[in-house]
Amino acid sequence: MADSRVLIVGAGPTGLVLALWLTKQGVPVQIVDKTAGPGTTSRALAVHARTLELYEQLDLADAVVTKGYTVPGLRLWLGGREAARVPFDEIASDLTPYGFLHVFPQDEHERLLIERLEALGVRVERSTELIGYAEEGDHVSARLRGPEGAERIVNAAFIAGCDGAHSKVREIMGTGYPGGAYPQIFYVADVAGEGPAFNGDLNIELDESDFLAIFPLADNGRIRLIGAIRPGEGKDLDHLTFVDLSDRATKLLKLKVDKVNWLSTYHISHRVTDHFRRDRALLLGDAAHIHTPVGGQGMNTGIGDAINLAWKLQAVLAGRAPDALLDTFEAERRAFALRLVQTTDRFFNVAAAEGRLAEIVRTRLAPIILPQAAKFEPARNYLFRTISQITLNYRGKGLDHGHVGSVHGGDRLPWVRTRDGDNTKALKRIGWQVHVYGAAEERLRRWCEARRIPIEVYPWSDAMGHAGLRENALYLIRPDTYVALAEPSQAVSAVEQFFAKVQIKP
Repeated sequence: MADSRVLIVGAGPTGLVLALWLTKQGVPVQIVDKTAGPGTTSRALAVHARTLELYEQLDLADAVVTKGYTVPGLRLWLGGREAARVPFDEIASDLTPYGFLHVFPQDEHERLLIERLEALGVRVERSTELIGYAEEGDHVSARLRGPEGAERIVNAAFIAGCDGAHSKVREIMGTGYPGGAYPQIFYVADVAGEGPAFNGDLNIELDESDFLAIFPLADNGRIRLIGAIRPGEGKDLDHLTFVDLSDRATKLLKLKVDKVNWLSTYHISHRVTDHFRRDRALLLGDAAHIHTPVGGQGMNTGIGDAINLAWKLQAVLAGRAPDALLDTFEAERRAFALRLVQTTDRFFNVAAAEGRLAEIVRTRLAPIILPQAAKFEPARNYLFRTISQITLNYRGKGLDHGHVGSVHGGDRLPWVRTRDGDNTKALKRIGWQVHVYGAAEERLRRWCEARRIPIEVYPWSDAMGHAGLRENALYLIRPDTYVALAEPSQAVSAVEQFFAKVQIKP
């Protein structure tokens, strides 16, 4: 191979996470971005539980939690009156160590990722734009334009497009980006002030014709306000001010705004590219999929793309897996992106649609149904699992086999408490591993030792059964902490057959 590096185009959270995970695994990377510096506005806010779980692999989770803000609850408002409150700590204490909504603004998030990447010896090449690329047998030849306008050619084994909704990599790939835009126009504002909605919770106003949401930020007295622009108000978006847009919000939620840090208006689209991979080019994050901001899924999904791809690229570049392994990246992540667009589309249409039926749902049904649903444990679990992405699975996509109890190959490994803490410590390791909850047979131990595959054995407890695990079963765990194989008998032949089938040498 002419060059074993991966060229990453785009240094938002998706590109930075891909660079971090690859570098940690010993894969050389080059990461470029056409902007002069990292973002300076908060943009994406939510960091969900599944992202924090995956961040433990690079000791990022604690830093994100420490630097961000843990939101304690959700408050529903109706016509300027608080109608209900749902505390998050009652929802997911037994599902994940991160059973909460966490706010960490994207600009701060990017700075943390950049610091970690630079500590590993990798710097983002700024003011550097991809002009084009061509595949040349065993490598990609890319033309870059630097900050002074000079162009140069760089070779890489693969090129990863993390360059947003207007991706140059996707354009050159020639893959479609089907979908469309919603008719509504929204505004988002980062403001400082005071009032009853500056309460540290996520606040949602269900008005007859509007959708208003307030996200708390880490420092007291700052919030993110999101609202819809009524028909007729958005004729001249370039000249609209916060005062023009926020009259209803400030009155309904009794906001006293002292300072507007920034304001932006935007359309919302829903699109998923036809292909996440074409030969040596791959698409991640907004370059591959965009959807409504309902549930704060966008940035988290891009990060999930990066971690899913990183271990597969490493295995292929190290000669431990065939090129076909990269096809599972598209199979797994595109299927999830399509489901996510469908799910967020339904929620968005309820939250922001116009018309009498939508008004009835928002103002009469939701304030009654949501608080009652929050008291019902299965409903709470379903809601949290969906939004937090811990319910995401890769069943039937080629890297999964078997099931034991309620755990299938392709599932996220359930989080459980153990005598010494929980089962997340072992998952910090980026690599294949075997888990047994109960007692491991000596034959299995010897097999793992001979192949240098770590084995983790946890004394059985009732909590493990409640989480869906089965006593003494064998769980083969992928490098991204998903279950590859669930085998009831601890038969090493089942593990060997799995690796032979997928042609991976662990």
